[in-house]
Amino acid sequence: MTDVVIRALSASDAHLFDVLPDPLDAREAHRRTQFRPEWKRVALRDGEVVARGAWWGGPDDSEPMNINWFDVAAGEEEAGAELLRSAPWQVELEINLPGGWREKTDLRADAESRFAAARAAGYELLVERFLYRWTPERGLPERPGRLRFSAEPDDTVFFDALRRIHSVTLDAHALMAIDQGGLDQAAQQELDFFRWCPSPREWWQVARTAEGDLAGIHIPAHNPSGPTVAFIGVVPEQRGHGYAYDLLAECTHLLVEQGAEFISGATDRGNFPMAANFAKAGFPVVRERINFQPAGQAA
Repeated sequence: MTDVVIRALSASDAHLFDVLPDPLDAREAHRRTQFRPEWKRVALRDGEVVARGAWWGGPDDSEPMNINWFDVAAGEEEAGAELLRSAPWQVELEINLPGGWREKTDLRADAESRFAAARAAGYELLVERFLYRWTPERGLPERPGRLRFSAEPDDTVFFDALRRIHSVTLDAHALMAIDQGGLDQAAQQELDFFRWCPSPREWWQVARTAEGDLAGIHIPAHNPSGPTVAFIGVVPEQRGHGYAYDLLAECTHLLVEQGAEFISGATDRGNFPMAANFAKAGFPVVRERINFQPAGQAA
């Protein structure tokens, strides 16, 4: 077997990225995603593409935030591993999969070949996630009317709320940030992401009980692919009342009022309460995502 050649692409040869078959239907999942040609890389054996990766970031980012698309041909796990190892950016890897992939033998084999390549490259599993998509035919979720929502211009209010929310959390990314730098780092990373989203700061809202106590926050946003539920969080002392649903319903309504024709969302597979709230609010699971981190970064 001949050696693998790793090739970074450019606008002139970006077509090579499209040569490899797409058994997991990644193209459909990324039809709204804008990839830069220079952030695409392929592995070639005897001139044939046997693995590919597309790194992704926002339009103003100087470096990619993650690997958003990663494929390997059958039996080419080591080529995929070399593609990842040799890249100039060591960032989070997202592997997007069709819903129910575990129950379909061919899809499961394709997915597991990607997992094997990632592990061989030194990546470690961080979390499995559900990806949701609300569309108008699902109907707007009912607003329970138990909480009072308002905009809040002071970032410190959100920072303090995020610290409280993440002090007891099931979210794997938050737990990793806490492990690396404590609650302050976890809260700041969330704020940085909210700021990064190209949507108005004025959309951020706090929610209070009828007595005026803080119940939680919700962040309606647009990411580069469209409208999204960026964050739902209830402070620990207000949990047990089902307020996460109230926050999600309000977030959905606000985005629709701002013209959203679809809304994306996501939660960790192990976050059963939030998964139940998405289902209740009319958000079906449309895909799943497996997140890997470079070795030593995962909590």
